[in-house]
Amino acid sequence: MAEPLGSSDSSATQAREKLDLARGGDAESLGELLTLYRNYLTILATTQLDHRLRRRMSPSDLVQETMLAAHRDFQTFRGGSEGELLAWLRQILVNSLRNAIDTHLNAQKRDLRRDVSIDRVSQALDNSAANFANVLADRGPSPSEPMRKQEKSVALANQLSKLRPEYRDVIVLRILQGLSFNEIAERLDRKPGTVRMLWLRAMDKFKETYEDSDV
Repeated sequence: MAEPLGSSDSSATQAREKLDLARGGDAESLGELLTLYRNYLTILATTQLDHRLRRRMSPSDLVQETMLAAHRDFQTFRGGSEGELLAWLRQILVNSLRNAIDTHLNAQKRDLRRDVSIDRVSQALDNSAANFANVLADRGPSPSEPMRKQEKSVALANQLSKLRPEYRDVIVLRILQGLSFNEIAERLDRKPGTVRMLWLRAMDKFKETYEDSDV
């Protein structure tokens, strides 16, 4: 799996090089740059889709729309760091979520539009990213320390992406969003008892993959 940009001097240099090449019109470099953050965006998208939207699209669908928009509008990006790039991608994800509400919910979109504001969704995404960093910090120093919180968020997202989607989703909703098992059951359209068992299996599997990682 590709190393997150910015986790070392060499990768920070690589980030700048890819940004320069992408701005020069190198489509391959742009694709490689954005792909590094697909897992990160997928985790954040998971926190935002309620049961109404999940019947129409998956987090991966939302991320695909975000990636397409990022490719299309990359010339508008003016930042020069990983943090700035991630903030820009999160804003595109928020916009994609608003578009999904308009496209898929029709008569229900007015109610959801009252529930979803760009500011609130942006803050939720930022909080999720901060929670990624806190989970990693609880493990103590790692071989790649010191890493910036934003980089830890990307690294943990890459670890979660190794899990089956249902395991990944229940961990994200339980730990990063703090939802109850009943709330997760509603979000995933499952029974609470099933969610509890899924949670136990997911945590066991995550511990196995996490202990084997170099994060």
